[in-house]
Amino acid sequence: MKVEERLRQAITLNGAAHLTLIDPEKQPPDQAGEIASDAAAAGTDGIMVGGSTRASGKLLDDTVISIKRATKLPVILFPANDAGISRYADAIFFMSMLNSRDIYYLIGAQRLGAAIVKKFGIEPLPMGYLVVEPGGTVGRVGKADLIPRDNVELAVSYALAAQYFGMRLVYLEAGSGADRPVPVEMVKAVREATSVILIVGGGIRTAEAAAERVKAGADIIVTGTVVEQANDRRKKIEEIVQAVKTARRNR
Repeated sequence: MKVEERLRQAITLNGAAHLTLIDPEKQPPDQAGEIASDAAAAGTDGIMVGGSTRASGKLLDDTVISIKRATKLPVILFPANDAGISRYADAIFFMSMLNSRDIYYLIGAQRLGAAIVKKFGIEPLPMGYLVVEPGGTVGRVGKADLIPRDNVELAVSYALAAQYFGMRLVYLEAGSGADRPVPVEMVKAVREATSVILIVGGGIRTAEAAAERVKAGADIIVTGTVVEQANDRRKKIEEIVQAVKTARRNR
């Protein structure tokens, strides 16, 4: 079963899905495998590998291999540039940062990486990537014209453009470790205007914050920093996963 089909199945079954983001530069590969194992036991639906850092080469490969040894969950690349591709991954968010001022993040990296993705047989998941205030490192590195938190109409316009380009996923990103997640009102407006798989990440630290965004229409919730910082990693992931997978049922 393809990764996109698995994600759609999880969304249909539970109302929403959860992905755990692991940044290869923040721990050695063996520890990344332990995080993935805990996340799998807690009920996450897949592991994203990457982030705003420039992890590539052997470190990226070893991290993906370690994760795949530790769990049978799909491993999805979340690359910061064209070097963030590993032949060992199952899929890749083949994304364009639509609100970047730099053509590299719009289409340059994608042009450079496309042939590699094809060569390695990695499943591409076409995605419009939108960075919302505060944006964090990804907004700065990606030279994003950040979407203001109160400009819901702008987010909707970008998301519709992504859908009309044929992208099947849209990611609303507040930035890794953001002090505030994407506003609920923005999630709701984008959901009502589009039919894409809607992903929301950045700054989601509690089960309540995750549930609020699922109720507003998010199909997939991504958490990363909170997992790194939790004293009881498995318990924290489990709390968020359970909130994600019960929130929509209770709307």
